Amino acid sequence: MENVGTLEINNLHKQYSVNGEDLKVLQNVSLSVASGDFVSIVGSSGCGKSTLLKLIIGLEDDYRGEILLDGNKIVGTSLDRGIVFQEHRLFPWLTVEQNINVGLLNNTELTEQEKYQSVKEHIQLVGLQGFENAYPYQLSGGMSQRVAIARALVNRPEVLLLDEPFGALDAFTRSYLQQELQRIWQEEGITMIIVTHDVEEAVYLGDRVVVMEPSPGRIKRVIDVGLPRPRERNSYQFSVIRDQIFREFSVIPNEGADLTVVRAESETNLQWRFAW
Repeated sequence: MENVGTLEINNLHKQYSVNGEDLKVLQNVSLSVASGDFVSIVGSSGCGKSTLLKLIIGLEDDYRGEILLDGNKIVGTSLDRGIVFQEHRLFPWLTVEQNINVGLLNNTELTEQEKYQSVKEHIQLVGLQGFENAYPYQLSGGMSQRVAIARALVNRPEVLLLDEPFGALDAFTRSYLQQELQRIWQEEGITMIIVTHDVEEAVYLGDRVVVMEPSPGRIKRVIDVGLPRPRERNSYQFSVIRDQIFREFSVIPNEGADLTVVRAESETNLQWRFAW
């Protein structure tokens, strides 16, 4: 189906009440994500990245603006959106196969045989054949997160949201799962949005990198990556885009600045400094 997984966020505002005062979390966030795109979102703590994912998944509905999936307003959670968190959140008393099957409990459209087949296919998709009957305590952190990804994908959602999915893993496992996630995205052909603190991860995975700034959270810049896949992390072109994003964290925010899309190819001789 054409354009399935197209996401539109228009003039989004979100605030919480804290001790009787309004705390603005998101302000005037607008973003278009085309069907099949992979978008990375980066920003310092407190810029509203995770809150934005919660609104897209439908966990909260108290906001101003609109969030549209395929032209329809998002209302509550749905099987057309899946999410993976930093913690795998597997049920320790269930096997790999049973944990993935949990994602199908609310799916009334599939027969039991179709559910079984879908679980089997997604175990294969994440490379866990032979571990169907293993329990979470018998798995490594990376394997557990692959189970979580399979569970989120088993309903074949239009959009997969990932909130720091590899943040708790060691560098080697993280790099391997980044490659695996890219492969899964290409095989499934769905829209993916990842929130991460890792700029290199954002550039490696994303078609675009959305840079957010805090107090309140808003989009500062959107940078097109434009590099062919698979990407070479040590290439000059990769480092240019990575360093350009780091530079965004060293610039004093401009309240009146409009959303800007930057073409990294035009940047040369980039210098940057940390300002966390």
